[in-house]
Amino acid sequence: MADGGEDAGQVPPARPLDAIDRRILRLLQTDGRASIRSVADRVHVSRANAYARINRLIDDGVIRGFSARVDHERAGQGASAYITLKIVQNSWRTVREQLQALPGATHIALVSGDFDVLLLVHTRDNRSLRELVLTRIQSIPEVLSTRTLLVFEETDLAQGPDRPTELT
Repeated sequence: MADGGEDAGQVPPARPLDAIDRRILRLLQTDGRASIRSVADRVHVSRANAYARINRLIDDGVIRGFSARVDHERAGQGASAYITLKIVQNSWRTVREQLQALPGATHIALVSGDFDVLLLVHTRDNRSLRELVLTRIQSIPEVLSTRTLLVFEETDLAQGPDRPTELT
C-alpha cells in the first residue's frame, strides 16, 4: 500500500462551521457564480459579513476553489475511464505528481483495497485513452500495474437546487 496523505502540519485545522457558514457553502455549491450580495441576502447577513465568511472559508481551505461543470463529450472528450493503479509502496507523492501532469486527468484518489490509486481521465477518443494508459501511465516506474474501466455513461451528482446536501 502507498504512504499516507498530506504532510502533517502544513495547513492549520479549519475553524468550526456554524449554520450560516453551512448555508453559504450550500448556496455556493449550487451556484458558484452567486454574487456576494445574493449570498448575503439569502443567508440574511450583511454583505461585509458574507464577504468575510467566504474569505475565511477560502483561507481555511474549506472552499478549495470555484469551477465549471463540464460536459466532457460536448467538449471533445468522448472517452472517459477510471484507471486503477497498483504502485510501489511509499511512492504516492511521486506518482501523484506525475498523474497530475497527465492530459485529461480530472480526479486522483489514494484508496484502500485491491489497488492503491483511482484515476479518472477524459480523452478525445479510445485511441487517445489507449496511448495515455500504455505510453504515459505504464511508463511511470513506480506503477506496478493498471486496470482500465471504460465509462459508458455518466451522471453528474454535483450540488443543484434539487440535490440534497450533507452540510446540515
